[in-house]
Amino acid sequence: MSTISAVNPTMSDITKMMGADGQIASDIVDILKQDNEILLDATFQEANGGTYHRHAQRVGIPEPTWKRYYEGVAPSKSTYATVDEPIGMMENLSQVDADLLAHSGNPGQVRLHEAAGILEGFNQSFAQTMLYGSVSTSPAKFNGVLSRYSSKSAASGENIIDAGGTGSDNLSILLMTWSPLHSFMIYPKGSAAGLSRKDLGSQMLTESDGKRREVMEEQFKQHVGMCVRDWRGNVRIANIDRSLLIGQSGAPAVLELLAAAVDKLPSGGGRTAIYMPRVIKTMLRIQMMKQNNVYLTVGNEEGKPKLMFDGIPIRKVDQMAADEARVT
Repeated sequence: MSTISAVNPTMSDITKMMGADGQIASDIVDILKQDNEILLDATFQEANGGTYHRHAQRVGIPEPTWKRYYEGVAPSKSTYATVDEPIGMMENLSQVDADLLAHSGNPGQVRLHEAAGILEGFNQSFAQTMLYGSVSTSPAKFNGVLSRYSSKSAASGENIIDAGGTGSDNLSILLMTWSPLHSFMIYPKGSAAGLSRKDLGSQMLTESDGKRREVMEEQFKQHVGMCVRDWRGNVRIANIDRSLLIGQSGAPAVLELLAAAVDKLPSGGGRTAIYMPRVIKTMLRIQMMKQNNVYLTVGNEEGKPKLMFDGIPIRKVDQMAADEARVT
């Protein structure tokens, strides 16, 4: 029974959904909900393969020949490399005892509350994998963007800015470019982007002792990956010492680091945004209150005030870790 109650709602859970009038509440305060605004910006593109997306990169440029009269020209060509980006599959099931639903007084509302929690779980896992996913350690996932900027000795290390933190409570800021030529999310060829929710209706489950029980079941799926075609379009500001930032004594100059990050972007980019943990965004707002800065402004985006740096929107991402190891 303990196993069942761990993965299936119980009458105790139903009771906690009820208001003082004994009815299932139409709204529940979700204290576990996070702000992961990187999900709002992500663009999607259909992969050219079922379980992966293959793209080509030019890794060598042909050089012309300097010549004089009556001298020949040596032909040359570009060289290319192909990269396969994997697609990960997320899935979850909601199973609620059919009799429990019937006795709840509002079966539809109970299932809606359960679905809302599962969807938030997808969002958080998706955002975490977008940042830190690594197929070398978790083969079922895909490679996240920060995982691609984890070594200063790699080619992409050119776009890692070291803020100087040496401990194990470091933070990162990510400047990211979304476009078909830079970075985008992928989904399997012939399918649809986004999360799917399917009502499987009444299902009969067989327990280990052979007994059968009826549940109402819903299935949730999302198949997704990430493609970074041009690593120059993203910049990671790594090794921001959290304790120094909060203490403001000896803290890194975040605005100067952001300026250096923006200048690393190639020309002709797509849509850019700055992603950072909540604590860094808070410190920037405090800094703005103390001293005006022409680069740090409050702009307007879709009718809402948004903190911006050099005209680039700043997004809050709760899945960005506050205890990163030093990037070397």
